[in-house]
Amino acid sequence: MPTVKLTVNGAAVSAEIEGRTLLVDFLRAHLDLIGTHVGCETGQCGACVVHVDGLAMKACTILAVESEGAHVTTIEGMAAADGTLHPIQESFRDQHGLQCGFCTPGMIMSAAALLEENPKPSETEIRHHLEGNICRCTGYQNIVKAILAASGQDPLGPVTDLEGT
Repeated sequence: MPTVKLTVNGAAVSAEIEGRTLLVDFLRAHLDLIGTHVGCETGQCGACVVHVDGLAMKACTILAVESEGAHVTTIEGMAAADGTLHPIQESFRDQHGLQCGFCTPGMIMSAAALLEENPKPSETEIRHHLEGNICRCTGYQNIVKAILAASGQDPLGPVTDLEGT
């Protein structure tokens, strides 16, 4: 069996795994990082989004061995070591951007990637960016508000660009 070595949430990790092990299964079963959820297992729902070398990726579509040498950040790695939440996590809490919470880790990881590349996205840009993430509870409005708030924009302002949503 191959050994995979990578950095997860800032810590070097390695494990002997089957070559067919998905990154999401490696994170959950081998590292006990269960915040990354397994949803559809087909890349459709986005519950398993993590950052691989700074890019948001669905961990159910990547073999762990394909991540050899990569730097992976999971939802557990977003908060500071002292437990202080990342601003996007705080915003999801403050803006009620979750209900059951199943999609929340993937939504937060996708939102963080969006804000990294576009610090002040419009509502349309946010909705477009989240097309690969499915939420069955909230109707997305509070998720969008949370991302707007995290970007320093007024989440309570008038909705002016719902085009394409």
